[in-house]
Amino acid sequence: MKNGPREVLIIFGTRPEAIKMAPVVQALRHCPDLFRVRVAVTAQHREMLDQVLTLFGITPDYDLGIMREGQDLFDVTVRALTGLDRVLQETRPELVLVHGDTTTTFAAALAAFYHRVPVGHVEAGLRTRDKYAPFPEEMNRHLTAVLADLHFAPTERAREALFQEGVPAARIFVTGNTVIDALYQVVRPEYRFADPVVRAAVASGYRLILVTTHRRENWGEPLANVYRALRRVIDAYPDVAVVFPVHKNPLIRELATAAFADCPRLYLTEPLPYGEFANLMARCHLVLTDSGGLQEEAPALGKPVLVLRQVTERPEAIEAGTVRLVGTEEEDVFQAAAGLLENRAAYERMAQAVNPYGDGRAAWRIREALAFYFGIGARPADFRPVAAAAGRSRG
Repeated sequence: MKNGPREVLIIFGTRPEAIKMAPVVQALRHCPDLFRVRVAVTAQHREMLDQVLTLFGITPDYDLGIMREGQDLFDVTVRALTGLDRVLQETRPELVLVHGDTTTTFAAALAAFYHRVPVGHVEAGLRTRDKYAPFPEEMNRHLTAVLADLHFAPTERAREALFQEGVPAARIFVTGNTVIDALYQVVRPEYRFADPVVRAAVASGYRLILVTTHRRENWGEPLANVYRALRRVIDAYPDVAVVFPVHKNPLIRELATAAFADCPRLYLTEPLPYGEFANLMARCHLVLTDSGGLQEEAPALGKPVLVLRQVTERPEAIEAGTVRLVGTEEEDVFQAAAGLLENRAAYERMAQAVNPYGDGRAAWRIREALAFYFGIGARPADFRPVAAAAGRSRG
């Protein structure tokens, strides 16, 4: 057996990855006698990634800075793969950890495979079984799973998906989702908002609907439908306001600006730092999103979620009753939002349902699983969602 700490290289590139991997970096660095951790970021996203690194006090050992204006999936893949080749040659880790479903995730797993380095996949096993929804995330997940040696599944359903694909049960660890670990670190009742638009919205006294949209498959008419539905909601309910941090993508910005020109009680903001966003989520009434991560985070804070997609890789939340899949048709979105605004019992059923995604100890379970893998600890018990409601903040 090797003496000294085991060499682990953690690779990510986007803001969501950084949020979800920050607790893992912290957990492993808490045990320097067991693990030597280095962090490489591709910076597939730049500004939003840097906000999260600052929030969690993480300074990357390697920063590839691959983001370019107008980049496409080919550009990101090639630059990430080439840059990570150099990092792996220099670091020679015993294990590479990647997260989720981004292009950085797949490129990092492929680079590690080319160097014959084992791969651990955090948030493994999420599936829609639709090759193009979400795009390219669904195939990034599948391809990474084929390359991975260890699979950290957030839920039992994710474990089952991996098992059905032929992944040996011994290589799968059910950990909960690390995003709940991150969320519980940053949400505070005494939080003071820095963004003046958000501060005004929170102080307004309106019931706040938090909206995010960015999914490629929703660009164009689907988003236009959603935005029309939101205008109808604002017109129909004078005690309701919408807070909409608008994605940096120019197509989304153009649609949002046109849809909400001169719209009362509609607060458009720049993308918010994670701490600001998480604390806003804790104080909102309802979430409408086409994001994946918010389907996990908002229920941990007791906030119902209406998902603006046709399919979701997170069916556990639908089964638990914390999330409802509503699609992007104008009437469907309007009726779903109106139902929760008018029917208090329906709202409370969603708000009080047990979140199936985590209890704030996922990163600890991943650390224990890695110790087990390296032969320096016992296998941790799997996460069970019965404890997921602990620590929730209703805002």
